[in-house]
Amino acid sequence: MIARYGSDGRWEQAYGYSRAVRAGERLVTAGCTATVGGVVQWVGDPGAQALTAFRIALDALAEAGASIDDVVRTRMYVTDVAHAEPVGLAHGELFADVRPATTLVVVAGLLHPDMLVEVEVEALARPDGDAP
Repeated sequence: MIARYGSDGRWEQAYGYSRAVRAGERLVTAGCTATVGGVVQWVGDPGAQALTAFRIALDALAEAGASIDDVVRTRMYVTDVAHAEPVGLAHGELFADVRPATTLVVVAGLLHPDMLVEVEVEALARPDGDAP
């Protein structure tokens, strides 16, 4: 069974994707940025953007039946190598006890110039959908 979860973000409908998808026990998020209500938050602060983006992803996973303890993989995309440290520290603030596999990649740019980081999160949840 596959279930799709949206957030009514402006790009989801236009670009044809879901904020999160659950396929059995596997849950994955789309790329999440620090965009709230169509406005990029924390302009110029990659660490704060990362925390916001991860919280958006974790909220989507919670709606799909997973908690932070179920996270097994994260991916972080930053627009400048100088952003790696604050973004990595933000990741550590949230996931220090969970310790998922992770990837941090420097990219040429994101959809909006004020976006400094984009994240993806994957989780494995109980088959019945109950988060621990």
